[in-house]
Amino acid sequence: MKIAMVGTGYVGLVSGLCFAEFGFETLCVDKDQSRINSIAKGVCPFFEPGLDDLLVKHLNSTKRFSLSNNLSESLKEASVVFITVGTPTKRLENEADLNDVYAVAEKISENIVNYCVVVTKSTVPVGTTRKIKEIISQKSSSDKFDVVSNPEFLREGSAINDFMHPDRVVIGTENKKSEDIMRQIYRPLYLQKTSILSTTIESAEVIKYASNSFLATKISFINEVADLCETVGADVQDVSKAMGLDKRIGEKFLHAGPGFGGSCFPKDVKAFSATAKKHNIEFSIINAVNASNESRPRRIASKIKNRFNNKLDGISIGILGLSFKPNTDDIRDSTSIIIANELNKSGGNIKCFDPHAMTNAKEILPDIDYCKSAYDVCKGSRVLIIATEWNEFRALDLKKIKELMKDPVIFDLRNIYNETEVKDMGIEYHGVGK
Repeated sequence: MKIAMVGTGYVGLVSGLCFAEFGFETLCVDKDQSRINSIAKGVCPFFEPGLDDLLVKHLNSTKRFSLSNNLSESLKEASVVFITVGTPTKRLENEADLNDVYAVAEKISENIVNYCVVVTKSTVPVGTTRKIKEIISQKSSSDKFDVVSNPEFLREGSAINDFMHPDRVVIGTENKKSEDIMRQIYRPLYLQKTSILSTTIESAEVIKYASNSFLATKISFINEVADLCETVGADVQDVSKAMGLDKRIGEKFLHAGPGFGGSCFPKDVKAFSATAKKHNIEFSIINAVNASNESRPRRIASKIKNRFNNKLDGISIGILGLSFKPNTDDIRDSTSIIIANELNKSGGNIKCFDPHAMTNAKEILPDIDYCKSAYDVCKGSRVLIIATEWNEFRALDLKKIKELMKDPVIFDLRNIYNETEVKDMGIEYHGVGK
């Protein structure tokens, strides 16, 4: 069975390489020839732990993975075609931009030769896969294809493990033939007793948005609880730990911080609400989550500015971490970037370091200083902000930091340090929700 993966972005490239690892002949297709050329040389277009090694392995040691910019040729022998192109938020609306998805569907409709299953893996609003079927049906007979919704649940920073060891696989189909084919390509996961959940197409599309929106809700909820904790003298880490021990609630995504960012949660929350609105359903909770999260990093920035009576001119501020989370170079909707920009506009002299995201950050924040290490950031700084919890920031030498900084003040936005230990070193410490 041959698989074609249309799109070599985060989902497409990771999924394509993982299917090749399963033993399937997999072809990744992208209209960007320069991107294809770069990947063919073993250069990943983004940072993801373990992906470079997997790419080199399948480029050099197996014949199961290949690349192309010719979708027409790619469709000739493919049994399963995955659509994995981007669905960003529209500029003037909160809806998902589906232009690329529908363009791929149009191209597929013109080039189907033999029967194939067309799978929507991009994150799309409910009804999209049916629209894809409608587009393809205009130029191809119904016996030549079936459509399936198979949402991805890959976390940046742990995507390979998430693909190989998923909590569940969701397959939204409309007939047994396409369901059987999808179960066949996920057959290697049966050995791990992974839950393969078969649903309608519409249910599969809703599951993706509902899952991400619920996780985003947990994050915003605990962040607002953190604000209360700071006011009344409670510790949000004690609160979240006790809450997480309740199996009905669970401990994950209950870590207070500067808010959620990245390529998924912000756009998915907005798109889910926009979809509901189209059907005359008001998602008041999801709307509140979005509003709360959008204000969160600016609230954190205001807290930092208030410490200095809103007078940051001449104050050197160091920021550790620019990616929206560790183990990725993704800075889309990164709270670190928002905070850095706010403090920069207020007159602070910003210095920063991130293990992998500085190249991307320079395109957005070209006027701040980029350092070679965490300790370079500390040199002469008055303030140190720990914005992203990269592992190398978890055990910094506090004595060295005190020596390098001037009257040091630390804002630990991820609560990775012990407040008492930091204060005992003679360093002013501010956590979140403490």
